[in-house]
Amino acid sequence: MNISIVIVTYNRIPALCELLESISRQTVKPYEVIIVNDAGESVEQAKQLYSDLPIQIIDLEQNAGHVEARNAGVKQASGDCIMLCDDDDFITPGHLERMAAELADADFVHADAEIVSFEERDNTRYPVSRKPFAYTADYEDMRVFSTYVPSGSMYRRSLHDTLGYFDPDVHNYWDWDFYLRAAKQHRVKRVPCASVIYAFFEGGGNQSADLGAKRKQYLDRLSEKHGLGELPTKNFAVLLEEPDMKRREAPTDIVWDGKPVYSRLHSS
Repeated sequence: MNISIVIVTYNRIPALCELLESISRQTVKPYEVIIVNDAGESVEQAKQLYSDLPIQIIDLEQNAGHVEARNAGVKQASGDCIMLCDDDDFITPGHLERMAAELADADFVHADAEIVSFEERDNTRYPVSRKPFAYTADYEDMRVFSTYVPSGSMYRRSLHDTLGYFDPDVHNYWDWDFYLRAAKQHRVKRVPCASVIYAFFEGGGNQSADLGAKRKQYLDRLSEKHGLGELPTKNFAVLLEEPDMKRREAPTDIVWDGKPVYSRLHSS
């Protein structure tokens, strides 16, 4: 099985290098690592530091946004399977091997995660807090609130032949949309192992924390597309404390040792 890893990045070289470090430590090596630079600072330094990885860089001349940039990456991918990663997340040892094995009887697999807040010092992020993110993934529940974490998820590239690509019209909710489309036609499976370390910034530094003015507009588009009805626009950290989400909490294996990932950028 050839695995193409697709990473979208924009001006996050230290975090990107931590992700590449976590990929370099995997027991199963990727067929290719496609980094889509969404018109940000050059990522050639990261490629040079991790010359042992089969890195390809797509440099976009104009900022296309995270959805279109991701589409550019998956369209270039030539492996049998695609694994998505955000540039500020990383994966724990054995993740690729585990996810590839789970694809034996599925078309699309997604792992649990730990939500982690970091502080950065000397090109390395140090964890400040961590919390499991593990929930049941019943289709009807997922229509109310998606707990799909795209980072570290893996699927057969052929899904794009039936589903098309990620929908930029729903912007923040491209992943929820893709999950719902996939679950209707393909075998989708949750893997109960928190092997994805998901960076969350309370100050609004990423999509999950940001409650921008246009978010309701994108949520309404998603709801109309899938017939979801009225959906809450609360920050997901708030939603996770509500009774319906507490009911969905599920056991998971905690595999991260809690230590920072010291990348080759840190060493240099």
